[in-house]
Amino acid sequence: MKRKTGLKDSLKKGKVVYGPWCVIPSPSTINVIAAAGVDFVIIDMEHGPHSFETAEDMIRAAEVEGCTAIVRVAKNDESLILSALDIGAAGVIVPHIESRQDAEEAISYAKYFPVGERGFSPFTRAGGYSLNDVRDHAVKQNGKTMIILLLEGKGGVNNLDDILSIKDIRKKIDVIYIGAYDLSQAIGYPGQVDHPEVRKQLEACIKKIRGKGIAAGGYVAKNDSDIRWMTELGMQFITLMPDCTILFHAFESFYKTAFAKERQ
Repeated sequence: MKRKTGLKDSLKKGKVVYGPWCVIPSPSTINVIAAAGVDFVIIDMEHGPHSFETAEDMIRAAEVEGCTAIVRVAKNDESLILSALDIGAAGVIVPHIESRQDAEEAISYAKYFPVGERGFSPFTRAGGYSLNDVRDHAVKQNGKTMIILLLEGKGGVNNLDDILSIKDIRKKIDVIYIGAYDLSQAIGYPGQVDHPEVRKQLEACIKKIRGKGIAAGGYVAKNDSDIRWMTELGMQFITLMPDCTILFHAFESFYKTAFAKERQ
């Protein structure tokens, strides 16, 4: 049975959701992943070689399995955010948010008037390709479009209080995601996401974000204990390893086990 897409509602209800980064530009691959039961998939257009045409097909492939498809755009850019939303993405992850101004620009690009200044066209997949319900299009899109801000460095962390002071931010932003690996590098412990100082910074950020009624997200999970630690801190939006990495290690493990004797 296909699941109903309801990621935004799940987060509002305080549920923990899981999904992978998808770097492989393949609708078939993302359809398999979505069918496995994950809550969401992230089409990674910053690190993956996706075209918008392929991304649109990947969104469809996720949706037929009742899975929410989100696009990480390559940068905080008006045209990239507009294109991602017009092809039907449920929301966007906007990287490299370093300041309140960055956050306000992302909101402006993703939301229609009166919240933002997103370019208006109903003649898209998001708009149903027609003039039907054109008067309600902006209101509906503003209500259901998800915005996820990705804080990756010292600037974003240091300016978190200022970002959280944006008026009505709870109504505008769904998730603030802390890039743990980028954070570890920014504070001088590259790759050491388990370092006490990295965890301390991450914990402080999550408390502030949740205190504003916004879901906190991130990825530091290597095993079940890490996932438990994150959820105990209040993290709701948890990303899994990229599709290419899961595929690589699955085949690596299979060949090491299945053909161990033959390789000796």
